[in-house]
Amino acid sequence: MSITSQLDALRKRIDKACTQAGRSPASVTLLAVSKTFGADAVIEAVQAGQRAFGENYVQEGVEKIAALRAWSQAQNQAAGLSPALQWHCIGPLQSNKTRPVAEHFDWVHSVDRLKIAQRLSEQRPAHLPPLQVCLQVNIDGGANKAGVAPAQALALAQEVAALPRLVLRGLMTIPEPAPDFETALAVHRRTRALFDALQASHAWPVPLDTLSMGMSADLEAAVAGGSTLVRVGTAIFGGR
Repeated sequence: MSITSQLDALRKRIDKACTQAGRSPASVTLLAVSKTFGADAVIEAVQAGQRAFGENYVQEGVEKIAALRAWSQAQNQAAGLSPALQWHCIGPLQSNKTRPVAEHFDWVHSVDRLKIAQRLSEQRPAHLPPLQVCLQVNIDGGANKAGVAPAQALALAQEVAALPRLVLRGLMTIPEPAPDFETALAVHRRTRALFDALQASHAWPVPLDTLSMGMSADLEAAVAGGSTLVRVGTAIFGGR
């Protein structure tokens, strides 16, 4: 199947999941995870109407952003069209990688400690809009998973929200694979409960609105659990 047809099938899958959960399909954003796939694959997805893309690897993402910008400019010159794309950094972020992320990406989902947020804040160019940020939470305590512990999320969120040139938008999780729908749903509901608790603290200059959770395998459970953004790669671009 082509990327275009895979995207169409995935959008129908999201719509069905939303309907089953009693939610509007408009309440869930699809983030196409394009890591390890080249600019040509992203261009095909753009031509099929996709606008938001997630990258795990910083340098690969920066190169792809540049390639898509050049393509977009060529399209604009040829046909008066220049699709506005949104780039999300969703992979683990080390201190030595914050500058290119701050300079090139629109969103970061994987902030899990104050030092990373401080560097992003300091390195975000003044001429760009604020960087949109989610805190990564290790919601199920996975031993090999990054993320702030749930009990420490409020304190970190308050510190991040106070930094200039960043806007705290919500939470991101990557739980361990679950054996069935109900187990996955329970974990996602724990993230939603934490999100609601943070929101209720009224400590935010901008209300929290983003729950980045759910991938190809657990999309339905994530939508049922309250996800507002699902990160899907394999179901769009195929296996890596």
